[in-house]
Amino acid sequence: QVQLVESGGGLVQAGGSLRLSCAASGRASSRYAMGWFRQAPGKERELVAAFSWSADSTYYADSVKGRFTISRDNAKNTVYLQMNNLKPEDTAVYYCAARGLGSSAYSQSSYVYWGQGTQVTVAS
Repeated sequence: QVQLVESGGGLVQAGGSLRLSCAASGRASSRYAMGWFRQAPGKERELVAAFSWSADSTYYADSVKGRFTISRDNAKNTVYLQMNNLKPEDTAVYYCAARGLGSSAYSQSSYVYWGQGTQVTVAS
């Protein structure tokens, strides 16, 4: 089992920044590739950013490219999502998730562990 705990959400004005954290713990938690998803009210959950399994590549949704950055601190077993120039349409619950070896970063079904989510609200 891998446990994922997100933090760092909150209320921010448009144009502001937030940094989300996802702390991973549990058995072999370092053997999983991480991603960030979000779900806005009335919408489907979507991929925001993810690492490739080897962590030498990153993927971003077109809507966040140039504004969001995924990073990791292996010593702390923590993954971050730096979000800059936030827009009201970024308002959503953000989830971190972990997927196993060889699985697709783009497919939600690849992710076997999920955090509880953290709310991000961007006021206009």
